[in-house]
Order: sequence, then structure tokens, then C-alpha cells
Amino acid sequence: MIQKSPYEIIVRPAITEKALRGADDALKNKSYTFKVAITANKREIKWAIETAYGVKVKSVNTVTTKGKNRYSRTSGARVGKRTDVKKAIVTLVEGQQIQLM
Repeated sequence: MIQKSPYEIIVRPAITEKALRGADDALKNKSYTFKVAITANKREIKWAIETAYGVKVKSVNTVTTKGKNRYSRTSGARVGKRTDVKKAIVTLVEGQQIQLM
């Protein structure tokens, strides 16, 4: 089915205050945020999370953030671009959790 390793799709978990708030919320379903490969689709992300962490995924939402242009301080010319980033917000089935720390 999928020829990639789960660790080629999952870059790393996003450990920020906002991301951890979703993981700690006891009233709602558990949601975790991961930085994923820019080319990964929702089916691949779901498969990778279930394979790597041994949990059941309820839904996957993705957000792609375009990288900003970088400019020179002295001449004002464009010198580069930050990389594009894709994040996946993964909601688990009730009763499941991932131990990130």
C-alpha cells in the first residue's frame, strides 16, 4: 500500500503551548499536532500515526503555511525564502492517548 516509512511522513511532534493544550483537554477528544512532510496527504498521515504510535485515529486536519521571503538588511534585495511547513492536527478515538514527553 504505502511504500514509505512512517518516520518519513512524520517529521516531529509540535511541542508548543497551543498544541499541548489540545492534548491535555480532558473534556474533548485528544488532539495532537505534528509537523509532517509537505507532500503527505491525510490518508498517509493517518496510516503513519497509527503505525508509529499504535493508536486509532478518528480524524486528520492539515494546515500548510507558506514560508516568508527573506531580504538583505543592507540592500533590501531578496536573498532567500523560509521553507513551507505542513502541520497535521490528529484527533484520536476516545480513550486513546499518545505519550509525547
